[in-house]
Parts: sequence; structure tokens; C-alpha cells
Amino acid sequence: MRKLILIALALVIFNLSIVTVFGQIAVKGETVWTMSGEPITNGVVLVKDGKIEAVGPASSITIPSNYRVLSAKVVTPGLIDAHTVIGLNGAPNQVHDQMALDGGGTVQPELRATDAYNPEEILVTWVREFGVTTIHTGHQPSALVSGQTMIAKTWGKTVEDATIVPTAMIMVTLGNAANAGAGRSPGTRGKQMAMLRAELIKAQDNAKKAEAPRDLRSLAWVSVIKREVPLLVNANRAQDIVSAIRLAAEFNIKLVFDGAAEAQLVMDDIKKSGFPVIVHPTMARPGGDTESLSFETAAKLKAAGIPVALQSGYEGYVPKTRVVLYEAAMVAANGLSKRDAMALITIDAAKLLGLEKRIGSLEVGKDADIAMYDGDPFEWTSHCIGTIINGKLVSEAKR
Repeated sequence: MRKLILIALALVIFNLSIVTVFGQIAVKGETVWTMSGEPITNGVVLVKDGKIEAVGPASSITIPSNYRVLSAKVVTPGLIDAHTVIGLNGAPNQVHDQMALDGGGTVQPELRATDAYNPEEILVTWVREFGVTTIHTGHQPSALVSGQTMIAKTWGKTVEDATIVPTAMIMVTLGNAANAGAGRSPGTRGKQMAMLRAELIKAQDNAKKAEAPRDLRSLAWVSVIKREVPLLVNANRAQDIVSAIRLAAEFNIKLVFDGAAEAQLVMDDIKKSGFPVIVHPTMARPGGDTESLSFETAAKLKAAGIPVALQSGYEGYVPKTRVVLYEAAMVAANGLSKRDAMALITIDAAKLLGLEKRIGSLEVGKDADIAMYDGDPFEWTSHCIGTIINGKLVSEAKR
């Protein structure tokens, strides 16, 4: 009998190891939000080798006997935070873990987020436990040009394990937050634009040279001129939004707007530009350049036909990070349907980041990034009860 028990335990361990290595999982949901169509009632998502193998009603999908079965009230794609600074700025809020801004210069596009990202930072774990599986993170909007951003999964022991896109965008800030103060440059909006033009003119010249520049700053700016990397422009005042559009037209470069608190004042200009908006966090505290932000900004941008996604954003103190799930819940209560609100943190965010073929919806062949909830995800009383990334169950915490 003892031998039989040991054999049985060995078989259980073996089967669990198969699940861990190969990700053979069946996720059952009373409601499955695929974000590629209408929600499925009593749906099943099969996961194999890190990818989604099948999605559909339980009546049409046979779950193999060796698949681990997980159940939830509501199943959604893994959530996407379209802009944050977690992984660079940490929870303790001490000098040693605040890596999203280098005070040594006003223009530093050469600073790479991948060189500062800590995949095991507690805030990365925290958002993962709410169902956030992908983050667009990097240097914060507190200098004219603060550095590069990256896109990562919220799982992995090393930067290489986590990273999807090493250099996604270059962070630019327009408005009062970009003014250095104490008599240092830039001190005005005019100087901000002049400094950016100077860098872009130099990049145009470098791009025409037979031999590519070898210094890091020039390489970064040339990637912008060649339209390989967009500028992520944090602009909240209407005048700064329009200035950015004018700059982009002058140099034929790509932009993604960040914040856009006064977007409602220049909606036609934004739509005509064709540039998407990572709208300010719904619950951001208004003040200064963001004094006109609104709970309805995302809904108004969406209604105007402008590509939009939500973000947790940057916070200088507390909370050290927001959770995009709750930001979307507020949007759903202020002008958007629940489906459209969920899209802002799933498929719409994936499209804005250029990753819709890989993440953002539950479709066959896509990365098996899945969030599971014990109720309506937008209800404060509901919890995330499981998170799957690349086909692995990486969290069973109840958040």
C-alpha cells in the first residue's frame, strides 16, 4: 500500500510538472470576455505551450483529461497598463529605488528603461495580482526628455525574461513639469520647443550621413526621425497638445499623446493628426496643467473616434501606483459601456502599443495571458483570483 501511495504521489507531481512546463490548462468562466466578439456564457479557454489553443462555449470544447481545470465567474484577457513607471520606481519611495528620472540633464533620450527595470519589484507583483499581465513602463514625465520606455510582461526573474519590446517610445514632457526652474533651461514653453527642434534638426542631418552616428543620444534621435520609435508626449494643456502636433508635422515624426487633460478643447486637432492618446488616469488628482482633467475624457476621445487606452501613470508619492482595472471601472461609470471600458485596458491598449496580434484578446494563437475574477471585474467587491501569463499560472492571490 505504501508503494502504491508513493507511486500515486509521483504521478501527481509529474502531471503538475507538465502543467508548469507546458501550460496545459483549461479555464472555465461563467462569462468569458474574449474582446474579439461578444462575451461567451459558460465558456472555456484552453491553454497549451504558452498560447491559447481554443476558445468557445463549454458545449463545443472537450477538455483533455491531463489539463488542469481552473474556474471563475468572469474570465478576461490579461490586462494591459498602457503607461506606468513601475519596475523603475519602487514601492519604498526611497532614493535607491526611484530610477525613473535622472536629474543630471534635461534631454536624455539615450537612457534605456531596460537598464533600470527591476522585474521583481513589489509593485510589479502587486498589479499582476489584479490581473495586469503587460505594462508599458519607463522614464517618468518630469523632464523635457527623460528617457526610453519598454513593454514587459509582469512575470520573469530577469529583464530578458520579461521584456517584449526593449525600446517602445521616448518620453517627452511639455508644460510646467518640463521646466527645470532655478534659472536653469528650459524655463519657458518656447525654450522647450526650441530645444526639441534643435535635437531633431541635428537628427535629420545625422540620418543623411553615410555612416551612422555612434553616440547613444544621436542614435536615439535618428530612430525618431526615421519613424522607428515614436515620441510619447506628456501634454495636458491644449496649447502644448497643439504645439506637439505642429512639431510632428514639421519633422514627419510619430507621436503618442500621454495625459491630454484638455483634450476636449482640441479634439478636432487630435483626430486630424491621427495620433493616439494614452489618457490620464481617471482618478488622477487635478492641479496645475491637469486642473481640467475629467472622468469623461476617455469617453469623449472614444466617441470622437480617436484611438485611446488607459494608464496607471506616474505618481510622485502615494499611491505609488494605481491599478488600471479600477481606472477602467470609473470610466465605465462615466460615459462608456463596460465592454468599451474593458477594451481600453485590453485590446485597445494592445492596438495602441502595436501588439494586437500577440496580446489584448482571447483568440487562438495569441499569448495565453488571462485574468480570472470571482465577480464583475468592475465591482469593488470582486476579486482577481488568478492570473496566467504565457500559459503559466503566476498568481492565485485573492485581490
